Amino acid sequence: MFTGLIEAVGRLRKREPVGGDVRLVVDMAGLSREGLALGESIAVSGVCLTVVAFDADSFAADVSNETLSLTTLGALAEGAPVNLERALRADARLGGHLVSGHVDGVGEVVSVEEDARSQRWRFRAPAALMRYIAQKGSICIDGTSLTVNAVGADTFDVNLVPHTVAHTAFSAARPGQAVNLEVDLVARYVERLLAHRGDAAGESA
Repeated sequence: MFTGLIEAVGRLRKREPVGGDVRLVVDMAGLSREGLALGESIAVSGVCLTVVAFDADSFAADVSNETLSLTTLGALAEGAPVNLERALRADARLGGHLVSGHVDGVGEVVSVEEDARSQRWRFRAPAALMRYIAQKGSICIDGTSLTVNAVGADTFDVNLVPHTVAHTAFSAARPGQAVNLEVDLVARYVERLLAHRGDAAGESA
């Protein structure tokens, strides 16, 4: 589990084909290494990956074909910046919102406009995800916890303050770029519960 508060911006150092899928080697940059262990989870641009090897300045993670096909990691080029966050500790503050690291779909940067000292970003999301995106609700974009400011038919807007732009990979993002989207966990569970309630009502009728 993660918070969506990015701890460092790393870079994809290497893609290594291994047994039909891929092993990614990621530069950890300023990410804390304190207590880092094999088997630990690290979110890479919002995708929860398991550390299979590490050294003083990088870690390696195996990525399945399923993950490669359903996230931006499948097309990520060597040298590309990535948002990094280590898993949430039980005794830590929850400053963003609960993020699982299980990407729901891939969206796209539509536009970026200056808005006083912040920037207003518009993203396009798959139709299947739009029903979970609500104004003033939370969404995770490339691992970053953000608040939705407006919702359209197939797009939504967020504002990025200067600190977020400067300390995430959004500083290098441009319109047309693909991004990983994870909708709010609460919205998914509410939908599931309501669907189950409807099934139960139908069985008892």
